[in-house]
Amino acid sequence: MTDDVRYLDLPDGRRIAHRFTPGSGPALVFLPGYMSDMDGSKATAVYEWARANGRPCLLLDYSGCGKSSGDFANGTLSRWAAEVAALIQSLQLPQVVLIGSSMGGWLMLLLARAFPSRIAGLVGIAAAPDFTDWGIALMDKALLADGQTIFEDNPYGPEPTPTHPGFWMDGQLHRVLGSAIPFDGPVRLLHGQLDEDVPWELSGQVAEAVRSADVQVVLIKDGDHRLSRESDIALLLHVLTELLV
Repeated sequence: MTDDVRYLDLPDGRRIAHRFTPGSGPALVFLPGYMSDMDGSKATAVYEWARANGRPCLLLDYSGCGKSSGDFANGTLSRWAAEVAALIQSLQLPQVVLIGSSMGGWLMLLLARAFPSRIAGLVGIAAAPDFTDWGIALMDKALLADGQTIFEDNPYGPEPTPTHPGFWMDGQLHRVLGSAIPFDGPVRLLHGQLDEDVPWELSGQVAEAVRSADVQVVLIKDGDHRLSRESDIALLLHVLTELLV
């Protein structure tokens, strides 16, 4: 991908790195997972597919991630959702399809709840809403509540994965699976049944929580959490093609 990175300057000094390719129809907005960025294979594939097919597409790095400014320790769902909303507003995108990977799947549900009239569809990839609740041990929750950062083994890199108390507390305030999610557009949820990070059954819970009747869950029997194999990406692009007809 050519280096076409732009920056949105926010009032508090944050600079949000993003890429945008114009086109017709709803804009695809890829929301990366926790500690991920817009240079991942799925985001790149979606961007290149959109550009080749004349579809608008937005990629971004949350503050504290990738090429954006800021400290990751200050990141929260609220903060990152506001950054996505600011970019959508800045680019004057009237309709968007949110594609949320892992934690990005939680963000897409929060954004759909906040701006339902602007969201044309949702595509979750191993969506992980509420993981500050089900994904953290009770003892670790006590440490986080006491203001301590916890660290877990990272299967995707050499450094341990931190969870900061601010992120955890904000996440606990924005759990979405305890009540109906008032979104009526199309929803597609992809999940690998060999996912060791996010239980595949969670996509079924999301499907039940979303008010829309147009919800499909696609299970990939031999798929892992990342769903970044060539076949997985081909399936994602097929789902987007059908969704945008």
